[in-house]
Amino acid sequence: MQFKKLSAPSLKELFVEEIESKILSGELAIGEKLPSERELAASMQVSRAVINAGIIELEQKGFLVIQPRIGNFVADYRKNGSLNTLVSIMRYNGGALANEEVRSILELRIVLVNLAASLAVDRAADEEFASLHSILEAAKKCTTPEQLTEETFHFYHELGVISGNSLLPLLFNSFKELVCTLWLRYILNYGMDALNHTTEEFYKLLVTRDKEAATSYVEAATQNAIDGTKAIYI
Repeated sequence: MQFKKLSAPSLKELFVEEIESKILSGELAIGEKLPSERELAASMQVSRAVINAGIIELEQKGFLVIQPRIGNFVADYRKNGSLNTLVSIMRYNGGALANEEVRSILELRIVLVNLAASLAVDRAADEEFASLHSILEAAKKCTTPEQLTEETFHFYHELGVISGNSLLPLLFNSFKELVCTLWLRYILNYGMDALNHTTEEFYKLLVTRDKEAATSYVEAATQNAIDGTKAIYI
């Protein structure tokens, strides 16, 4: 039996979560001005350094707008946010996303995976494809959904690496938490074997260097996860 490493959130993380929760619940409205850092520090009984660091992170996530010498205001996070904003929304909703957001993530993922597949078919050497096979074998030995989602992510990240496009691995990394959460939901509905099967079938098409078949499979499997017989949210 394996257990996760436990770690306590920092005071900054707790502050960020508190403000995010108030914004996402509507308790803090878009355009509303936050109390000063001094007032927040006194109210929440933490240092101003904690508040300042948290506010900077909230601005980076698109939740706040910092106006020097004027104050900090709640931003329209859906217009100003990033993938990190979407992760925060997902956490606030207990790991769930709206159907529209799931569709948007997976539609974009089709583009990225198919680009990686097309480039890898054209550029990767046979030994580089062998590295994907090793990851597949490790995935089959996983005993928990969390382990399997890590190995599945490793497979697609490695595909990005062997594609020869230096930005693709970075883009896959930026989607990691979102995509792994969706895979966990998929496993909850259909089991670990279903996810392994999808990855293995994709791999079989890659190693034959059948670009058209591989990219068509990705699109069909992803559409099936959006609103087909293997939908992530049912």
